[in-house]
Amino acid sequence: MPLDPRVPAPFEVIAVQDATVACDGGGGALGHPRVFLTLVDGMVVCPYCSRTYVLKGSEAERRLAGAAAAAARDRAA
Repeated sequence: MPLDPRVPAPFEVIAVQDATVACDGGGGALGHPRVFLTLVDGMVVCPYCSRTYVLKGSEAERRLAGAAAAAARDRAA
């Protein structure tokens, strides 16, 4: 899934080692109901909190790292 340069960087990126993750939004009672998400093409975005989970060592992780670096360069310019 190619990244669109017009789309802002993800809210929070978490690298994981398993293809299934559980997300509760963190923050205890301030989070959201726990959902189990399956990574597709090495990545999944939580529909509640927009956390992005990427598979460690995957192409998705490399693309997001490159997009984050580019965004940092743009902010510094």
